[in-house]
Amino acid sequence: MNPLRIRTVTAGLPLTDLSDLSRLDATLARLARARSYFESLDFEVQTLRIATSSCVAELAPSELGANLAAIEALDQRVSEAGVTLSIGTIQRDSAPRPGLAAWAAELISRTHATSFSLNIASDTRGVHTQNLMTAAEVVLAISRAIPDGSGNFRFAAAALIPAGTPFFPVAHHEGSESVALGLESASLVYEIVADLKQPAQAESVLRARLNEVLQPIEQQAQAFAQLEQCRYLGIDPSPAPGLDRSIGAAIEVLSGAPFGSAATLQACAQLTGALKSLTIQSCGYAGLFLPVLEDEVLAQRALEHRYGLQQLLLYSTVCGSGLDTIPLAGDVEAGSIARLFHDVAALATRLRKPLSARLMPIPGKRAGERVKLASPWLTESEVFALD
Repeated sequence: MNPLRIRTVTAGLPLTDLSDLSRLDATLARLARARSYFESLDFEVQTLRIATSSCVAELAPSELGANLAAIEALDQRVSEAGVTLSIGTIQRDSAPRPGLAAWAAELISRTHATSFSLNIASDTRGVHTQNLMTAAEVVLAISRAIPDGSGNFRFAAAALIPAGTPFFPVAHHEGSESVALGLESASLVYEIVADLKQPAQAESVLRARLNEVLQPIEQQAQAFAQLEQCRYLGIDPSPAPGLDRSIGAAIEVLSGAPFGSAATLQACAQLTGALKSLTIQSCGYAGLFLPVLEDEVLAQRALEHRYGLQQLLLYSTVCGSGLDTIPLAGDVEAGSIARLFHDVAALATRLRKPLSARLMPIPGKRAGERVKLASPWLTESEVFALD
């Protein structure tokens, strides 16, 4: 197994009209060429994605319902092409938007390949306190839109997420057309740290080895962008895991203990230090992802009660994307979710780093119960206690 695959080639599309399928079709053609290009160079490309400008955030509340059909048409077109879509944030400022939660739930129920986010913090305004409860209400409404609660896989609360981030569901676009890459390199990180003779040198060894591996990929990505006459935004080097490659396993090798034990924080800090100091052009999070339901080791350690939400927030101070694919009880209250979002937003603004929260209340499940969703991308774990 190649320890590195391209998790996503994400094309940025400046879309001002949600009914403009011609612009979408041109971008779909570009992504098809991207797959052929990178596969001809022996890279495995797992997914193709499109991130648009945040059109929905510009709509008046009275215009939301009328645009559902247009988004549904976009979703159908990308689905037919085997591509996924992010329409950016659905609320940028803190102005009240009555009915937004119900609208978001209907959007999830009527689409299959569309993701979106909601801003809870920004560089310019700090924590968007008015949006915390709105985001919580959106999460709860979406949790009821699909019977098993998996709808929130396509929604996250976003704090200081920059435009051009290739990973979903928080991707959004600004400026002219672009291309960016996101990597699935957890196995590569594992191989590097497993060969270490002196763990204290992990950061420098990782930096050198990752630069060696990623620089040729960057050169090829730059060449592709030049051929396509679009902007190259960079690579998000975050070592995303998959069910066949675990970042939790890499952290455990480096720390010498199960994930959640003492030294987990230090291991996360070492890995992130390397990722933040690469010489390639980075974009997006450029840190560790700790998605509980997407990583077999993280899911198993949750079942063993080795860590909880507060530990994940602690690790987010030195790494990470925040809280990712966290199963919660189906009867969780909006106020509890809003308070957790406030913690994530406070961390992001205090530390000046991109964080997000993808929370997944599971209907009919209580804290401590096992959960296994139907998605082939997600594994079995345990419902987290929130309060």
